[in-house]
Amino acid sequence: MTTATVDDQSTDPVPATVGAGRAFAWMLLVTGAAGLLAAWVITLDKFKLLEDPGFTPGCSLNPVVSCGSVMQSEQATVFGFPNPMLGLATYAVVMGIGFALLAGAGFRRWFWLGFNAGTLFGVGFCAWLAYQSLYEINALCLWCSLAWVATIVMFWYVTSHNIRHGLLPAPAGVRSFFGEFTWVLPVLHIGVIGMLILTRWWDFWTG
Repeated sequence: MTTATVDDQSTDPVPATVGAGRAFAWMLLVTGAAGLLAAWVITLDKFKLLEDPGFTPGCSLNPVVSCGSVMQSEQATVFGFPNPMLGLATYAVVMGIGFALLAGAGFRRWFWLGFNAGTLFGVGFCAWLAYQSLYEINALCLWCSLAWVATIVMFWYVTSHNIRHGLLPAPAGVRSFFGEFTWVLPVLHIGVIGMLILTRWWDFWTG
C-alpha cells in the first residue's frame, strides 16, 4: 500500500492511499484545537445564559463586541440546537485526522474528498454566520471569529492538498500555484472579512 506525502506534487496516478506531511497534520491539529476551544467556551457561556438570562459573557466588551447578543440570536440555533455543539463534534474530528496523519496514516480519495466537502460546508456556514453577525445581529463574537479563522485556514489547505495530489482535477498552473502560494488564499479571505468588520463599524472604531 502506497502513501504519498503532502510535499509530493507528482502527476503520476493517485496511489491507493494518500497521507500528508507533518506541517499539514499540525495545521489540522492547531486549527481544530482553536475551533474546539471556541466552541467549548461558547457552549459553556450558552448554558450559563440559559440558567441566568442576566449573565454577561466575558467577551461581551461593548455594544459591538458582544458575544451575548450573538448567542441569544435566532441564528445561534439555526439547526435547532446551539451552533457550537456542532463545532464540538466537527473540530474534534479534524484533530483526530491530524493525529492520524502524524502517526503516518493514509486515506483513500473518497475520504479526502469527503473531508474537503466538510470543510467547504464549514467555510460556507462561517460566511453565512459572518454576514448575519455584521448585518442582521449587528454584533461581533470574538470566539466565533476565532472559529471562522480556523475554518478558513483549514478549508484552503485541505483544498490545496487535494489539488496538488490530483485528488481534485485542476490544470498544471493551478497545481503549481497551490504548491507555492496556498498561504495567499486564507490571508486574502481573512483580510476581506477583517475589512468588512472594520468598515461595518468604522464610526465606532474611530469614534
